[in-house]
Amino acid sequence: MAKKDIAVKAAAKPKKKADKKQKNGVLKKITRYFKDLRGEYKKIVWPTKKQIVNNTLVVLAVVIVLGAFVAGLDAVLGLIVRFVLQQA
Repeated sequence: MAKKDIAVKAAAKPKKKADKKQKNGVLKKITRYFKDLRGEYKKIVWPTKKQIVNNTLVVLAVVIVLGAFVAGLDAVLGLIVRFVLQQA
């Protein structure tokens, strides 16, 4: 029975080493992720204040034009519905 105990202990030791390798592998992956993240962050090109103002004005203009279009369409369709209901 002593031989079986030795075999069991010998089999258990590589698992601990494998666990350490897995932990080290996970830490390396996490470290690599943050290094890559930092590198990608440095590649970001931030817009200038002039670009931000210009884009904001374009968005506001489009919203106003589309809002007016939807309001006009709603008014026309509302008149059509009222006309049809009065005829019924």
